[in-house]
Amino acid sequence: MGKATGFKESGRMTMPSTPVPERIQHYGEFYLRWSEEQAREQGSRCMNCSVPFCHMGCPLGNLIPDWNDHVYRGRWKEALDALHQTNAFPEFTGRICPAPCEVSCVLSINQDPVTIEHIEKSIADRGWAEGWITPNPPSTRTGKTVAVVGSGPAGLAAAQQLNASGHRVTVFERDEHVGGLLRLGIPDFKLEKHVVQRRVDLMVEEGVEFRTGVYVGRDCPISDLRDAFDALLLAGGSTIPRDLPVPGRELDGVHFAMDYLTQQNRINAGQSVDPGERISAEGKRVVIMGGGDTGSDCLGTAHRQGAELVYQLELLPEPPLERRPDNPWPQWSAILRSSSSHEEGGIRDYNILTKGFAGSGRVQALHAVRLEWGPPDETGRPAMREVPGSEFTLEVDLVLLAMGFLHPEHGEMLSDLGLATDARGNVGRDADMMTNVDGVFSAGDMSRGQSLVVWALAEGREAARGIDRYLMGSTRLPRVLA
Repeated sequence: MGKATGFKESGRMTMPSTPVPERIQHYGEFYLRWSEEQAREQGSRCMNCSVPFCHMGCPLGNLIPDWNDHVYRGRWKEALDALHQTNAFPEFTGRICPAPCEVSCVLSINQDPVTIEHIEKSIADRGWAEGWITPNPPSTRTGKTVAVVGSGPAGLAAAQQLNASGHRVTVFERDEHVGGLLRLGIPDFKLEKHVVQRRVDLMVEEGVEFRTGVYVGRDCPISDLRDAFDALLLAGGSTIPRDLPVPGRELDGVHFAMDYLTQQNRINAGQSVDPGERISAEGKRVVIMGGGDTGSDCLGTAHRQGAELVYQLELLPEPPLERRPDNPWPQWSAILRSSSSHEEGGIRDYNILTKGFAGSGRVQALHAVRLEWGPPDETGRPAMREVPGSEFTLEVDLVLLAMGFLHPEHGEMLSDLGLATDARGNVGRDADMMTNVDGVFSAGDMSRGQSLVVWALAEGREAARGIDRYLMGSTRLPRVLA
């Protein structure tokens, strides 16, 4: 432990950011860096607990007290080495993870937790700036080959581990860019795409092959991959969005959130969009359906496009400001959270049930009613009841559906393999991440369901362990998921 009284002497400090009026004028990242002294001070707040519950919160099992102590002592390269032991992409999670580790920090029992996420970002960015992060190809090759379908966080994590183990890895991506959600789904103001690309470039130098624009199951039969590779990992994600089947859903101006976000990311990358297909909030009254991270990303994007007014509506009640008695530490705290996008503006409202949309060819109004929630019914879920006389209408020009995702696409790839799915439509697998088809594995949202990037990274690493053991009879890769 570096400084025994650090958490008493120093308060929590997140990275400073540029003012709202300035940052909404562009799509770039807006967090500023700590000074050396500030970073070390934040690292000193870690108590190096005898039982560090931050490990419970982190799916990757990051060695958080170790690299916090290294930062406090100014040993940045050692901090990077400790960070890379469990996470090959800390510059991703240091920017976009909701930091369940901080919720589980022992300090958060009665104080502000250690600023773990921003310390992680500082370490990774320091590593790139100092030139410490360089290609490290395997010294020997096993002669085994693995195809990874999907280049999102799960696919990238698995490919990195499998390549480091000496296997030849080819990653297939249906879009034109590598990175999946990281590249096309998450806005640039949270994760600039050069941050993703430089890590992809490093993996290429280490021997990973990427093939973009290949829609496995359509452009390339899955049987071809089965014949050409010794093992196959499906890491395509949960891509079927939850729809809102109400009157007026078919009107122009009602879009899925991911269509909106990916289009803007492509525009930011310099690609052109047909004016007739452009989804823009400029000068419009916008309603975002859904209060999660995707809705928040839509909110920040709408601000930058120049929306006149933005509502973010949620079916469920507003979360409390503090933990309820039945939600104790170190569980994930079900409390109200505000993202940087919420700091930029917008109106949040809760207990709203959308009854339909109206308009002449294009959406012009949203009809809704307020809800109240009663005791749980026989299924264990709180009973939902419309409040009499609470019907209302909002004038609206653009509606973005950000209500989550249901399951992976049930197309040719899954059907041709004959894969078994669970009750939610996700791909089933065993403890080694292998599906019901020998040699075919699955990881990330495709099997877990919609979740966090950090969980996808953990699942990718766990799948790599299962594949390595399948190919070689044993593995030295560590277990990630219990």
